[in-house]
Amino acid sequence: MVKEQLKQGSQEHNYPNISPREELVMLALHNKELYGLQIPKAMEEASDGNRQMGIGTLYPVLHSLEKKGLIQSRWGDENREERGGARRRYYKLTGSGVAALEEIQSFREKLIQWQPV
Repeated sequence: MVKEQLKQGSQEHNYPNISPREELVMLALHNKELYGLQIPKAMEEASDGNRQMGIGTLYPVLHSLEKKGLIQSRWGDENREERGGARRRYYKLTGSGVAALEEIQSFREKLIQWQPV
């Protein structure tokens, strides 16, 4: 897993190198398992149509996150005949993905609250 270390006082934090698009996908997957096309739908609905991600962007992001060990995927149990189309691939955060997202969120909260001395 690619990591960069950030020092804050005497504490070291390990953050995977996560792009803003990857972070959005991870947020969409927080506490849930979604199939590929549900992810951009979740982003669009949660943002009242202001944030959209096309399929040409989504799947490279999913592959990158999976390669980094932050998400995992599985094929759906339904077969083609039941679905009337292609088999679905489902995605969810791994333990490392949850931890990375929590660290990023914690950093953001601290940065918002930070005041100059």
